[in-house]
Amino acid sequence: MALGWAAENLGLEGANNPDVIILTYGLFSVEDARGVSDIAAQAPIAGETKVIVIAASRAYREAQNALLKLFEEPPPSTYLFLILPTLGGLLPTLRSRVQILREDVRTDVRTPVRTLPSTHATEFLKGSREKRSAIVKKLASGKDEEERREHRDEALAIVNGIEAAAYDKVEQDVGHPMSYILLLEEIQVLRGYLHERSAPVRMILEHLAIVTPRGLGKEQ
Repeated sequence: MALGWAAENLGLEGANNPDVIILTYGLFSVEDARGVSDIAAQAPIAGETKVIVIAASRAYREAQNALLKLFEEPPPSTYLFLILPTLGGLLPTLRSRVQILREDVRTDVRTPVRTLPSTHATEFLKGSREKRSAIVKKLASGKDEEERREHRDEALAIVNGIEAAAYDKVEQDVGHPMSYILLLEEIQVLRGYLHERSAPVRMILEHLAIVTPRGLGKEQ
């Protein structure tokens, strides 16, 4: 979407263009944010306009806070794009400084951003009480920061996948849609906690298991 917008509105093609910079991250950190700021401060090389695309699976709150000034006052002729799996992972302070672009890349029609349920979410939704407990126990542990980060990412994938399944139920108007709407509101809060380094993964997933309506993971 970002490259298409740049080509259409700025005349900047992404292929072999030094002024179109694509940065990809798994977990976007404060150090990464500082690196982006340094890149943004550099002048365009081939022309007068530069595009920076920042794509991340997840971004710490501290990292998003580090981007606030850059997104509020970007360098002249510099366009910034931040791509995250869901809008729920975006801090309100940063969200107020960006314009949300929504597009279904399959149909080229502007629609709400959608996320398909992950394998982790499917296992959690369809699993027995014992299976869910085993998943929670695993993701709540970790021998070091790297493993704990991986477990937080898995927990986030579960939250995002359950959110996608709940959106499907609301759109299909299946069963009791209000219960799924309430679940979506809960997920917005729970996801925010998962973006903290000291995220209480066990409490989040146990609470999610309680508030998730039965049958959410079943095919209609």
